[in-house]
Amino acid sequence: MIRTLVVDDDFRVSHIHCDYVSRVEGYDVVGRVATVAEALTAVRTLNPDLLLLDVFLPDGSGLEVLRQLSGDAGGARPDAIMITADRDITSVRSAMKLGVVGYVVKPFRSTDLAERLTAYRELQCRMAVLGQASETSQTDVDALFSATRPPAVPRVPTKGHSAPTLALVHETLRGTAPEALSAAEAAELTGVSRATAQRYLSYLVREGVVRLELRYGLAGRPEHLYRIIH
Repeated sequence: MIRTLVVDDDFRVSHIHCDYVSRVEGYDVVGRVATVAEALTAVRTLNPDLLLLDVFLPDGSGLEVLRQLSGDAGGARPDAIMITADRDITSVRSAMKLGVVGYVVKPFRSTDLAERLTAYRELQCRMAVLGQASETSQTDVDALFSATRPPAVPRVPTKGHSAPTLALVHETLRGTAPEALSAAEAAELTGVSRATAQRYLSYLVREGVVRLELRYGLAGRPEHLYRIIH
């Protein structure tokens, strides 16, 4: 379970955020606090894995929480997703420099937060798997750096294509990441024909969402494999 601390001075909003988090598989809300001072104390006593952190707090900025925790010598700082009404580019830049893994601007839908929490959980799973290896590949690194971005399905292509089918093929590749799939394997997993899978995979390659790779065998033409990028 990913232990999550909610930091927001609005009691009603804080309660809603806790409810959102509790609905996402793999998460446990270990507390909610309303100030910078309370957040610092809670992190040091509850040891959360993730903060849902507002910028505007009564006794300072949520960004200051991250700065102080980064300077602590007592242990690793938890990751943080900023959930705030602050749209100022200076705050966004500061958050990026402090290593936040997400920035969600209020108001937002529960699904917006759920996507980012799911992506963060997937990132932790990938990190755990890769942590067993002594080194990694560029593909693995690309997957890690894109893992916390919510899935972006490209616009529907030209006439003769279907938005649900495009989303299905895209989500199938995301679900099998970081492994690459052939058109035949994608067809089998999605239930569409190989020709249909090939057409949508080629479109995703052109959109820059999927990478085409070649696998060479002992003889004959190389096999085309498709690996998700975003």
